[in-house]
Amino acid sequence: MEAVFAALLGFALGSVPFGLILTRAAGLGDVRDIGSGSIGATNVLRTGNKGLAAATVLLDAAKAAVPVLIAGQVWPGTEGVAGVAAVAGHCFTPWLMFKGGKGFASAAGALLALAWPAMLACAAIWAAVLYLSRISSVSSMTTVVAAPAVAWGLGYPQTIAPLLAIAAIVLVQHRANIGRLMRGEEPKIGSAKP
Repeated sequence: MEAVFAALLGFALGSVPFGLILTRAAGLGDVRDIGSGSIGATNVLRTGNKGLAAATVLLDAAKAAVPVLIAGQVWPGTEGVAGVAAVAGHCFTPWLMFKGGKGFASAAGALLALAWPAMLACAAIWAAVLYLSRISSVSSMTTVVAAPAVAWGLGYPQTIAPLLAIAAIVLVQHRANIGRLMRGEEPKIGSAKP
């Protein structure tokens, strides 16, 4: 029953669509009408407002980190469940007809709360892949796939199952990006979108 409570908490907090809320509050309209149609920070950045994009990253990470931390205090052992549920809530928010973001910032927040040393290592992986590929989706997907192995290598075996589940969610949300990558159509950072 404790795992159910942790999942409900994670999903509820994860479902708050901060990217949409912030862009509307700033008078920039509905972020879903531009770019990928996502509510995440990368799409918020397409509005041209870097401050809002940064705020979206922080809030999307926090809404996954907070339930993990709360679950650890109230229902010890359910932290991974809360993290997976928070990422799922972000990606499939009921407030937007079960559509949402791609989950990377929330995945990072969950990892930060589950195993912060692994988060630091994954941040380095993300930065290196982004520098080499110049493709945001490639760096995001590479990082979430690497996260379970990184966590295991750093001594956090209890996080492997939730991180695998989070990686699966994030990869599903990137299916359009995967298709564009296979066709050679995924835009690089700084390039005009085809």
